Amino acid sequence: MSIAALVSGGVDSSVVVHLLKEQGYEPTLFYIRIGMEEKEGFIDCPAEEDIEITSYLARHYGLRFEEVNLHREYWENVVSYTIDAVRRGLTPNPDVMCNKLIKFGAFEQRWGKEFDFTATGHYATTTRVDDTVMLSSAMDPVKDQTDFLSQLSYTQIRKLMFPIGHMMKADVRRVAHEAHLPSADRKDSQGICFLGKINYNDFLRRYLGEREGKIVELETGRILGTHRGYWFHTIGQRKGLFLSGGPWFVVKKDIAENVLYVSQGYDPSTQYGQSVVLADYHYLCDVNHPPLKVQRWEQLLQAGQSVDVKFKIRHTPEFAQGHLRLMDEGVVIDSDVRIQGIAAGQYATIYDNDAHLVVATGQIAMSPKL
Repeated sequence: MSIAALVSGGVDSSVVVHLLKEQGYEPTLFYIRIGMEEKEGFIDCPAEEDIEITSYLARHYGLRFEEVNLHREYWENVVSYTIDAVRRGLTPNPDVMCNKLIKFGAFEQRWGKEFDFTATGHYATTTRVDDTVMLSSAMDPVKDQTDFLSQLSYTQIRKLMFPIGHMMKADVRRVAHEAHLPSADRKDSQGICFLGKINYNDFLRRYLGEREGKIVELETGRILGTHRGYWFHTIGQRKGLFLSGGPWFVVKKDIAENVLYVSQGYDPSTQYGQSVVLADYHYLCDVNHPPLKVQRWEQLLQAGQSVDVKFKIRHTPEFAQGHLRLMDEGVVIDSDVRIQGIAAGQYATIYDNDAHLVVATGQIAMSPKL
């Protein structure tokens, strides 16, 4: 069995290599460069140490190592998507798009297609259900990354291996120490890679500029101040408003008029909602041969009934409990409790009621009409 292992130089992917070797496999290691080139005005992600560690792993375990460049593909797909989404007033998720379009998209099309499986250091698992492979949650709820993988197609999911998905993070560190891996104590990466050392607002300013607009209290219509452009602000944001008498939270954006609406207090009701309308709702399975669970879900929805689900609308260890139903506007999640900061453009990840199988996904719609 041939395996392509995507290695970043971090502890998670390093342990993946170690475990695959222990299991008797001879994976080919790939390091993907996706940081923007300097000609675009970006500083590349600091890759020297990453590549040094990956090269060490290849030498230590006697494996083939290739460094591949996907700068252009990343710009044309992920960075452009981010800019366009922000311009339209949405809250983008570059990490989700990077997984879908780059790590398991462009890489698969150019290199991964030559291998039987692609292994990564993501905290996730796959589970075979009724002869179909389904994405499923990791053992470690804090590190679980299934929400970042929820836009993958079935074709992508069925080729994936997650060797550390059944491990807790502490156990991954322990294995790295026992194997004397150079990344054993390396900190986990944070942030969006393509920015390098550039501040996110500076990145947006470069491509979208600035435009002064009003900050308005939603409940009273009172003008509280000004901002430099709605694209610098997200739903649920508290910091960076520079208003006195707070705390203040962004609860609504008027894109056409460039107005931010805010509410005051530590727990304003306008921060919350209980229903989420989804666009592009779809199942993460082979739609030609769906598992019985998916067939039952679809039958219930089409019959006008609701389905009990667990779900996430942002990256968090906690699952929310709710009900899925079908309306004229599309598929809707009704949460059992109020949800903070429902942001259009983000993705809802929908799990079965055991919070194990990732059954479906959808993008949070811009203007829900309930």
